[in-house]
Parts: sequence; C-alpha cells; structure tokens
Amino acid sequence: MERPGSFEQKDRREMDGDAVVWFLQLCEQHGIEIFVDGGWGVDALVGKQTRPHEDLDIALQHKDVPALRSLLEAHGYRDVLRDDTRDCNFVMGDEQGHEVDFHSYTFDEQGRLVFGVEYPPDSLTGRGTIQGYAVKCISPEWMLKFHSGYELDENDYHDVCVLCEHFGFALPAEYERFVHKEG
Repeated sequence: MERPGSFEQKDRREMDGDAVVWFLQLCEQHGIEIFVDGGWGVDALVGKQTRPHEDLDIALQHKDVPALRSLLEAHGYRDVLRDDTRDCNFVMGDEQGHEVDFHSYTFDEQGRLVFGVEYPPDSLTGRGTIQGYAVKCISPEWMLKFHSGYELDENDYHDVCVLCEHFGFALPAEYERFVHKEG
C-alpha cells in the first residue's frame, strides 16, 4: 500500500554519474554539506566509476535533512517505501529510478554522536572525484571498515577489492569466501 507522496519503484535503473553530479551540485548550491558513502564513495576515492550503482549513499548532518528533502521533492523525488526506514536512514527516489539513500547524524560540541547513523568524525575526511567533480566522501580506512558486519554481496566484494588494490589494504578475512568462489 502506498502512502501519499511516496511510491514503490517497479523498474529500478542505474544511478549514473550524471545524476550523482547533478545531485551534488544541487546540494552545494544550497549550502548542504554531503559526504558520499557506499559504492559511489569507493569510486570517488579511486577517481573513476568501477561498477554500476543502483543508488547514491550520502551522509549529512541531520539538521540539513528537511532542506534537502524539500529540494528533492521540488525535483520529483518522493519517499521510497522500505522496511528499515527511520528518521536518520531513508531513501528518496524519482520516477526515472534515481535513488538517494540518506544517512544522517548529529554530533554534540565535543564531536560525540548524539543522534543518527554512527559516523566517527574522522570518517568524514575523505576526498575524491566523480566524473572530475571534487567531492567529500568517507575516508578510505573507514570505507573499508563500513563494508563489514552485514550480509555481504558481490558488490561489497568488488568495492573492497577496489579499495584494497588502490590503497594497499589487506583483504578482510570475512571476504575470503568470495576468493574461494573465484578459484
């Protein structure tokens, strides 16, 4: 059942680089600081797209959520229904199949998390590029740490291999099962 102002996407498409750069420029034009996370964050860190992406994962201060939500709604984005939706983690998408997965947080004056998704302050220090556009993203070390502790899939394995190869990290033990599948 659909709520007013929300929808279920039936034919998901790729969140391509043009859509990502458009979104990031929109945020920048409106003074909303975004950190790219997830698969696009990995690709930003290495400076090139290494695989297709279904969505764009972002981290932002929770105080900026209402403004960004309004901006996206003005461009046809609506809430995408999910079982795990909460105030600090939700998805908005448009009719073209573009999806943005919000991860918001609030720190106190001492830099301690007081609400939302747990992003250590030093995780919000990465820099990269998407299609030549400079972006802030999750740091390489934290990006690797964030790719663990949940049900892993082939995209996770791909992302971790890209990070390990580019930054000289050792492959985490939980990814060994993917290595044995290939061999």
